[in-house]
Amino acid sequence: MRSRVRSAALLCAATALAAGAAVPAAVPASAQAARAPMDPNPLVVVDCSAQAHVRPEEYLLACGDGNNRLVNLRWNSWGQRTATASGTDMVNDCTPYCAAGRFRAYPVTVTLSHPRPWPGHPDLQRYTTIRLLYTDKAPPPVAKDVTYKLVY
Repeated sequence: MRSRVRSAALLCAATALAAGAAVPAAVPASAQAARAPMDPNPLVVVDCSAQAHVRPEEYLLACGDGNNRLVNLRWNSWGQRTATASGTDMVNDCTPYCAAGRFRAYPVTVTLSHPRPWPGHPDLQRYTTIRLLYTDKAPPPVAKDVTYKLVY
């Protein structure tokens, strides 16, 4: 009985090893490209905490109180001059005051632009401008198309 268990365990282990050895040959080219060396001078967007990000899924716009955040960002491009995403701007309506307010969702197209060297980080450039184009209505009193400087 003991030898059967040992044989079964060895057979399972051999099968697992053989299956694992076959995986790299089956990896699609797109996944292999994802493992390619990183760009030596990547462009980043810097957040409120002075952390660099590439294609973030979320981005805090209101650093002081957290009442405005971009979420569900899906990046269409991340280039040497601009980066473009679609997502949702979650904005606290602050009614009757911010602590009691509700977050409301506004569909938005986000464009990062104007890359510049990031002081203190000689190998990185950061986007310095963010444009928000609301694809439905904008949160009052904001215009449907606004551009802000990123100062972090």
